[in-house]
Amino acid sequence: MYNLATIEDTVRVPPNRFKKFNENPKRVIASELENTLTGKVDKDAGVVLAVTNVKRIGEGRIVMGDGAFYYDVVLDVLAYKPVLHEIVSGLVTEITEFGAFVSFGPVDGLIHVSQITEDFMSYDSKNVQLAGKESKKILKAGDEVVARIVTVSLKDRAFSSKIGLTMRQPYLGKVEWIEEEIKKAEKVEEKEDVSKKVKVDKGKIKERLKK
Repeated sequence: MYNLATIEDTVRVPPNRFKKFNENPKRVIASELENTLTGKVDKDAGVVLAVTNVKRIGEGRIVMGDGAFYYDVVLDVLAYKPVLHEIVSGLVTEITEFGAFVSFGPVDGLIHVSQITEDFMSYDSKNVQLAGKESKKILKAGDEVVARIVTVSLKDRAFSSKIGLTMRQPYLGKVEWIEEEIKKAEKVEEKEDVSKKVKVDKGKIKERLKK
């Protein structure tokens, strides 16, 4: 889930930025924060994607042996926080024997081989893909999928965080599989509608015969 959040942090302004800092402190601090915060995980906001505004800058302080100044700041950021049971869409980036890695937004998730379909999926090392034993469904790198988040373990950085996904639910999976599922559901509905109409017509005919 994407969100705008206000957080507090400390920024280090190195000596080579002092001249520009005196000219435009907010711009320098925003730039330094972008370099240090992008991809970092805030425990409340989630994965920081961008600094949108520096709201408040505290008094600068120095640390013994370091020529830089440190400032406590309050800032607005754009962040992404994966939420349990959230539906996400992404691209398969890698296929392994134990599952598929999917990139969605700024993070990656893993769909364990047992969570791809109801069918048994085997690893085809020659073609680097997963294939269904009964369904013959194929999953490979580059496929677009829709999945649900089932586990979230956020670390200090987005790349070290672990997110578990599943596609073993109705209308989840590879986009082509979902489209096929929708078509099948529509055909069933059409048959049911026809069946209901036939029953209604038969009823009307019986009523007319009685007359």
